[in-house]
This record gives sequence, C-alpha cells and structure tokens, in this order.
Amino acid sequence: MPFTIVRQDITKMNVDAIVNAANTQLQMGGGVCGAIFKAAGAVKLQAACDKLAPIKTGEAVITPGFALPAKYVIHAAGPVYSRHSAEQSEKLLRSAYISSLELAVKNHCESIAFPLISSGIYGYPKEEALRVATSAIKDFLAGHDMDVYLAVFDKASFVLSEKLLGEVSSYIDEHYVEEHLKRRRELLDVERSALDEAKLISYNVPEHLIAKSPAAAQVAELDDLVGNLDESFSATLLRLIDLKGKTDVAVYKRANIDRKLFSKIRTGKGYIPSKRTAIALAIALELTLEETDDLLKRAGYALSHSRKFDVIVEYFIINGRYDIFEINEVLFKYDQPLLGG
Repeated sequence: MPFTIVRQDITKMNVDAIVNAANTQLQMGGGVCGAIFKAAGAVKLQAACDKLAPIKTGEAVITPGFALPAKYVIHAAGPVYSRHSAEQSEKLLRSAYISSLELAVKNHCESIAFPLISSGIYGYPKEEALRVATSAIKDFLAGHDMDVYLAVFDKASFVLSEKLLGEVSSYIDEHYVEEHLKRRRELLDVERSALDEAKLISYNVPEHLIAKSPAAAQVAELDDLVGNLDESFSATLLRLIDLKGKTDVAVYKRANIDRKLFSKIRTGKGYIPSKRTAIALAIALELTLEETDDLLKRAGYALSHSRKFDVIVEYFIINGRYDIFEINEVLFKYDQPLLGG
C-alpha cells in the first residue's frame, strides 16, 4: 500500500529506510530519536552523524541503519513550533518530509517509515502535524511510487479534528446496528420452494427461466443463468473511469493502491480485489452511494450497517468527502482496517 498508518515501534519495521526526528546537530536525543540510536547502535550511528552535522531545519541527511532492520536512517530536522510564525513552521515541517522522501528516492528506497515529526518536545500541535505530514506525503506520492508508513507507537498521540470525529461518531451512533444471530426453525419444503422462486424473481430472472421444481431449476436452466451474468467488476471499473473523465494513474493514486495491483485488476480476467480495494477505487472515482453499492456488488460485496467500517465509509461518501487519506485517519482512530491495496 503506498501510504498507511501503523501502530508500531519504528525501530522494528522492516523497511528500506526509517526517519529519525533529529535535532540540527544530529546528536542522540530522547524519545523516538533515542530509541533509534539505541536500536541501531548508539556509538556507530553517532559517529556517522558527526560527519554530516550540522544541518538546517527542514533538511535531511542519510546514514546506514547499522543494527536496525532498516537499511538506512534518514535524519530530518523538524521545526520547533511557534504559534507566532505558524506559516513558517509549516513550511519547514513540510520541507523535512519532502527532503526525506527525495533522499529515499535518490538512494533507491522502495519503502520508508516516518514518525510524526516535531509533535513531541518540539511542541507542534499533533492535529496540525498530522495534517502537514499527510499533505506532504500525498503530494509526493502523486509523482512517485513508494510504500510510505506513518508509525504511531502511542495511539494517544494520534489526534484528529474534534469536529470531524464528532460528526463521524454521531453518524455511527445513528446508523451502526450490532449484528445479532437468531435461531430460525427449519423451513418446510413448500416454504423453501416459494422462497427460492421469490429470490429468482427479485434477481430479475426472466419468468420462463423460473422452473416449477428445484431440481429442474438447478439442472435444466443453469447454463442460461450463467450466460446472463452481469458486467464484471473490472469492466465496470474501466467504464466508470472513462465516464468520470479520469486516467488510470489518477485513479490508482487516489485509491492508495500501487500500479501492479491496479494492473492486475485491469487486465486479470475474473480477478476480484479485496473489499477494501474495491471501496478505495469507488472513493477515487468519487462515486455516489448508489454507484458504490453497484460497483461493490460486481465484486460480491456490500456495505452493511452491521459493520462499523462500512458505516464510517458510508459517512464520507454521502458527505462527498473523497480524500482517502482523511478516511484512513478516521478508520485508524477507530481500529478499523485501512482502505487501499
């Protein structure tokens, strides 16, 4: 997945590069910085940093990862937040992310993990720090293929807009229905036969194909039913891309899936993506709720008010909010799987 949020210790992530929220002197500090130094081997990492110090706020440099699972450590100097110069703070924080990503590309990295830079002792408001991080990463991925992770070790440090969370919470309270399993008595043969016939009618099966006996329906008319299958998921997807006037690249980027997976969906005969991927593509195409339901049905899925994940997705669709990064932030907050490949 190109960009995802994970609750994980960044020092244990098996990626090409991890980012250290560094000070300009590249000295071992506390918090995440101290943990990275200790895991890498403090003496060796400090010696490598000393050769590159000092750096300017907003800049980044790269060293080996030494004992870390990651091949590299990218040291990015974020700003100390000042509310009196908030615009300059944002510019420097954004630069720290972009500089790190450009350095990763230069060193042929295919995956990178960030902490939430400057959100600790540097005092950057966590909600704003998340917004800047997401914006910078999203803009970068529009022109590059790379797996980017935002590692949040302490979920309490992950703060979203109170207004947005309040709206989503209210929508969940109103629409989320716990699923209860009920015992049902065994149907009589006559009841089951009537139910089967009703199902066929509801699926718009031509009346002449509805057999009067279950055996006849299963044997005599099966080929006719299979021959009248609806348009496939991939065919519907391609038709919608053309209809919405979008390009393949724009769609898979906005859907937060990589090119290889999109190619498999596009060209694979009968290939069915996961539900999360199918929904991500619906979001990328900015489909209405009705259009989304139709696309999902072609992959064998549906949105249900018995699933909190589905209700959250539905909230964003009916409110015309199609930023998949914003949706994933809320899904992460609610401990739900994220959208994308």
